[in-house]
Amino acid sequence: MIAKGRDPSHLFPAVVKNVVSKNIEVKKLVYVYLVRYAEEQQDLALLSISTFQRALKDPNQLIRASALRVLSSIRVPVIAPIVMLAIKESAADMSPYVRKTAAHSIPKLYSLDPEQKDELVAVIEKLLMDKATLVIGSAVMAFEQVCPERTDLIHKNYRKLCNLIVDVEEWGQVLILNMLTRYARTQFVDPNTKQPVPEKEFYEEEEEDEATDEPTRPRSLDADHRLLLRNAKPLLQSRNSAVVMAVAQLYYHLAPKNEVGTVARPLLRLVRSQREIQSVVLTTIASMSVKRKDMFEPHFKSFFIHTVDPLPVKLMKLDILTNLAGESNISLLLREFQVYIASQDSKFVAATIQAIGRCASNIKEVTSTCLAGLVALLSNKDEAIVAESVVVIKNLLQSQSADQEAIITKMIKLIDHVIVPVARASILWLIGEYCDKVAKYGPDVLRQMAKSFTNEEDLVKLQIVNLAAKLFVTNPKQTTLLCQYVLNLAKYDISYDIRDRARLIRNILFPSENIKAIKNPKKIFLAPKPAPILESKYKDRDTFQLGSLSHFLNIRANGYRDLPDFPEVAPDSTVRNVEPPSRPTSVNAERVSVSYAQEEKSKRKPTFYSSSSEEEEVDGEESKSETSETVTESDSEMSELQSEPDQDLDKKSISIQEKTAGKTADSTEDSDSSESETSSESEEDEIRPKAAQGTTSPPSAQTTKSNLDLLLDFDGAVPDIPTPIINPTIGGFLTPIVPTVTTSSSLMSNSVDSIVMSSPAYVANNPKELISRTAGNGIQVGIRFTRSPHLYSSTMASIELHFTNTTAEDLGEIKVANKVLPVGMTICDFPVVSSLPRG
Repeated sequence: MIAKGRDPSHLFPAVVKNVVSKNIEVKKLVYVYLVRYAEEQQDLALLSISTFQRALKDPNQLIRASALRVLSSIRVPVIAPIVMLAIKESAADMSPYVRKTAAHSIPKLYSLDPEQKDELVAVIEKLLMDKATLVIGSAVMAFEQVCPERTDLIHKNYRKLCNLIVDVEEWGQVLILNMLTRYARTQFVDPNTKQPVPEKEFYEEEEEDEATDEPTRPRSLDADHRLLLRNAKPLLQSRNSAVVMAVAQLYYHLAPKNEVGTVARPLLRLVRSQREIQSVVLTTIASMSVKRKDMFEPHFKSFFIHTVDPLPVKLMKLDILTNLAGESNISLLLREFQVYIASQDSKFVAATIQAIGRCASNIKEVTSTCLAGLVALLSNKDEAIVAESVVVIKNLLQSQSADQEAIITKMIKLIDHVIVPVARASILWLIGEYCDKVAKYGPDVLRQMAKSFTNEEDLVKLQIVNLAAKLFVTNPKQTTLLCQYVLNLAKYDISYDIRDRARLIRNILFPSENIKAIKNPKKIFLAPKPAPILESKYKDRDTFQLGSLSHFLNIRANGYRDLPDFPEVAPDSTVRNVEPPSRPTSVNAERVSVSYAQEEKSKRKPTFYSSSSEEEEVDGEESKSETSETVTESDSEMSELQSEPDQDLDKKSISIQEKTAGKTADSTEDSDSSESETSSESEEDEIRPKAAQGTTSPPSAQTTKSNLDLLLDFDGAVPDIPTPIINPTIGGFLTPIVPTVTTSSSLMSNSVDSIVMSSPAYVANNPKELISRTAGNGIQVGIRFTRSPHLYSSTMASIELHFTNTTAEDLGEIKVANKVLPVGMTICDFPVVSSLPRG
């Protein structure tokens, strides 16, 4: 019924009952109906609120999102607090799709109840910190509609938005690019301004012949400014025209002049798109070409007009070609215009003649050539072409002093054939303005115009009155009676403009007794007038942001916000610094680290392995690294150390060393190797093979090893590391079982407290994408976690990187460079890949 245009609002109670249906398709139809008619039936719509609240707890993310979408679309002010609670809960939902829906619901609630703005801003701040690319675009949309002035919410998320913008959906990319454009205009200085060079010291040599101007140099870009430009550049290859336009306006408003030309080719690619896209893109290019024509001057042939182009596209291309006209391409451009004049479309031909006039006005070298060509068009059979040529010639004659008499004489002979009012008025203006050069033709033209005065258009009548006044001032003997006759005709004209003009001129030329006569009226009517400046109609559109609706229409649209100006001094850039996330530590890890610190402060008791004072000093140095690395040990070791008192920790470490010492023939060498395995600083002992340290005996198969033994007893080439079975009833849910056995007999028992070894539950075979080919400039990198320890250190994990060359040529020298890592984290570089073939 809704599709047929009927009003089904009387069925509201019956439809609302189906909101509890388990069929998803039925739910969707009911939701559409509720959104449409809930505002009219507010009392009945409240009956379905409880159903939506239950749906917000549904296991299906689609149902949760649909319920929130409909709940926020019901424009009933009474339920605003309920919607606010639903948005807060959904903003913390595990599903990014639900969080995205929560972001879309924020502007709806804000329009319904603006008093909720403070709470909504808190939710927006939380959503802006979300790392899901599905949520970021919607969060920025909510930010732009609710609190666009709160730039402090963007500071901490600026770099994250720049890095993730490539992976965001296309709709979100447009929103983020526009928002970041406005943000960057308030946080960075203008890159096209120059900064002064620091003054030289007094004793430095300085030539006296140097220029007195203050030396300047190009301004260096801020690191965050460069980050935005670098991450936005790959989006110029997007298939979405809106994304390309957003990047183009970002570069135009933010990039240095030498980098703006990057957007030229992507914009030319969009010119070949659909007609609607062509209009928007050509409008943007026309505005860019007014001030920065060097961007498109090498590609001016791309704007040549095709026969199948619609008229608006033809006119915009003509304007762009005129903006790009220069001494190097004007000859080719004029030959192209000659072809356009032969078109059957009179409006297009008139625009071409105007373009020729603009070229003649802007390029003085071809003014005479263009003027001669326009005079030749006066003999054309088409009245529209003749009329437009007359208007353009009239504008050019004001700036071209040569051959004025001959051209005006030829135009006087055409006055009987020209019917267009603008052209007739232009000829009359030229006769009056240059009446001294065509004095013998002026009175005859005025006599002829006086006969047809009543049949002329208002524009022509005004010029006839002006012509009569100018001829009376210069030649009163022959034109006095004609001037009075014309003024009498204008006195009784229907148009009040003409009557007022005639009254003014009569009082100047023929003053009455009560009016003081003007001494020299010639200075009033024949005063020198500046030549008109022929400019593009897109010149003043740079006041609006490129790509916006206001820029396309050249009027301020509702909701448009002016693009802020660059600050003279850049604000503090440290507001965008984000502290690296602290490494997660549990209570067990804190207790272990504290116990190690207390132990190192106290003196160690002499043991069997610390026979010399030199070894004690080495042990003291290594204990510092052991204390710092305690936090990164496995959870099993932490729980095992926590299960025993702190004062027995020294005894336990000695017992562990004795177990390890039984595997080697020389106890001293084995002690050194065990210490090197538990320390992060002695990495050479870890890489050295065990066979070089001495002959080892196979471990006893009857002894069950603890978690700490497994970490210390690492052979260096274990294909699969066994993992303990997790028991959710002991400690936390992810706390492994800790053996508390102290005797050898209990180690052999099959009690519940013993650890049962098993292989990893799941190891991925297929790599996941780490760096896309767009972000990697043609190199695609995949990553696979092998769940096995690294040979370099027991505290490291090994991963596999898969490189794919998607470019058209072979690449080489692939290596890890510019490593920026958190504190305490290291990377063991892989060997340099000398050659990576394509494909």
